[in-house]
Amino acid sequence: MKMKSALALLVAGLLMLVLPAVHAASEDGSDSVIWGKVKTALVGERTVIDDEAGTVVELEAPVRAEDAAVVPIAIHTRQLPGGVHVTRLHLVIDENPSPIGGTFTFAPLAGRADIETRVRIEAYSWVRALAETSDGKVYMARRFVKASGGCSAPAGKDREEALARMGKLKLRVEDDAVAGQPSAVQLMISHPNSSGLAMDQLTRLFVPPHFVRRVDVTYAGKPVMSADVDFSISENPNFRFYFVPEGPGELKAEIVDSQDLHFESSVAIKPEMRGS
Repeated sequence: MKMKSALALLVAGLLMLVLPAVHAASEDGSDSVIWGKVKTALVGERTVIDDEAGTVVELEAPVRAEDAAVVPIAIHTRQLPGGVHVTRLHLVIDENPSPIGGTFTFAPLAGRADIETRVRIEAYSWVRALAETSDGKVYMARRFVKASGGCSAPAGKDREEALARMGKLKLRVEDDAVAGQPSAVQLMISHPNSSGLAMDQLTRLFVPPHFVRRVDVTYAGKPVMSADVDFSISENPNFRFYFVPEGPGELKAEIVDSQDLHFESSVAIKPEMRGS
């Protein structure tokens, strides 16, 4: 009996040592099987540097979403010494049916590798922003967001109305563009962005998947930003980003969706020329 009691105490002691470590791993999301697979798919075997201090990348996301189908996300980046800069951002939502919500690639003409958008979140999940830099390193910011049912939520608008407006784009430069300085742009896309997981409330049938999958933005014929996205982006996708006009030109957005439908819109920009 004494041996059994001693063994029980030993096991209990070991559990007390092990369980906090396991709990800590699950608390910070580092032990997620999904995350391990996604990380390998996105950046291979490269080390992901945890950037809690936000020295390179910052992620803004609500702790608890008001609407799981429309969760605001903002990713901000900083330049590193020696001209090292962020070239690509990955948005990952661990518990979504499709965890890789988007990959955003920035050309030098973007000026700043920032992106703001709205996403769907299907279950309480870690949301991650991975920043790849020009020297080959990868940094990560993460937030745990309490939201559920976003990917399977019914459309916010009448389906026929949404289909009638599908493909209408609006490009808006938020302030007067100044040559040589980053200008904020908002791209609004009318598109149902159907996930394939939502049920039509009238027919009780699942609405087939149909979503924006590619965005390309150019200025004066040169690339600014491109995005590979999926249905994790909310209905009527909305993106806010930057570009640096060097002179007069056309800001153009081209969209391709999952049914290979193409849409585009452009706006002429004549930036203000300021002397040094």
